[in-house]
Amino acid sequence: MQSSLIELAEANRSVTMPGYTHLQQAQPVLLAHHLLAYFEMFQRDKERLFDCLKRTEILPLGSGALAGVPYPIDREFVARELEFSKVSTNSLDAVSDRDFIIEYESCAAITMMHLSRLAEEIILWSSSEFSFIEIGEAYTTGSSIMPQKKNPDVIELARGKTGRVYGHLTAILTTMKALPLAYNRDMQEDKEGLFDTVDTVHSSLAIFSEMLKTIKINVKHVRKAIKKDYILATDLADYLVKKGLPFREAHSVISKLSRHAINKNKSFHKLSLSEYHNFSPRFKEDVYDITLSSSIAARNVIGGTSPQQVETSLTRAREILNGTN
Repeated sequence: MQSSLIELAEANRSVTMPGYTHLQQAQPVLLAHHLLAYFEMFQRDKERLFDCLKRTEILPLGSGALAGVPYPIDREFVARELEFSKVSTNSLDAVSDRDFIIEYESCAAITMMHLSRLAEEIILWSSSEFSFIEIGEAYTTGSSIMPQKKNPDVIELARGKTGRVYGHLTAILTTMKALPLAYNRDMQEDKEGLFDTVDTVHSSLAIFSEMLKTIKINVKHVRKAIKKDYILATDLADYLVKKGLPFREAHSVISKLSRHAINKNKSFHKLSLSEYHNFSPRFKEDVYDITLSSSIAARNVIGGTSPQQVETSLTRAREILNGTN
């Protein structure tokens, strides 16, 4: 999954897209930067699962029914033979504990949540309203009555499977919430949800990662989506701050300037300098130097969306996958 995200990001490293907050255009970002946000999410998921493994590979053998066995077995030797990292230290806990299942299903639920968020964005991006991307036909279906449609069914199914994994986590938590020590027959309910969670997460990630490889970016539509250049409003506020105006005042100035530009149906670059001066005398000719490219380039801090930082992030991501970071 992470590898597919990197490949898509590398192939479109120079594409600028609108970044969103509240699903409203906010500031320009590189598409690669957006995709790498999901790389980070899945990296945390991977780390959580490895951490979960530490509390899963504990040998319960030798605990008996609840009090331990009366035979002089070498539990450490058995653990080494069966490749467990350690042995349980309380027989009652070993028999009745299901935390390792709960923790795994919790990690799985977070992973599916991340997958579902990405699914939602891809569904939005593939809609005619956005038209940012095209998904390979192998991962879409037609409509039974509307021949023009290309439905992202595979992605929708992955999004829907998230609720299934959430359900298994809730079920095991509910099963365990009032059980006394040690074993109770209720615990046989732990297996079906666990096995289904494993299968669901594995298949969802496998299919989704292959689907990502088929995505084509409609660069023209992505650029067109940045309507006029109002998305540069924050950059104009930052411009005034650099000219000595406190940000709170700069924010107010640009808010009024934006309303003026929208009412006049003009982009910021189409406003005359005299129009700019109606809102602040601090505007100079260099205000026209503010562009999508300059906005992106200005975010050259660790974690930012500038081309240099994105290249660094891509290199780091590759190193993580290759085990060299």
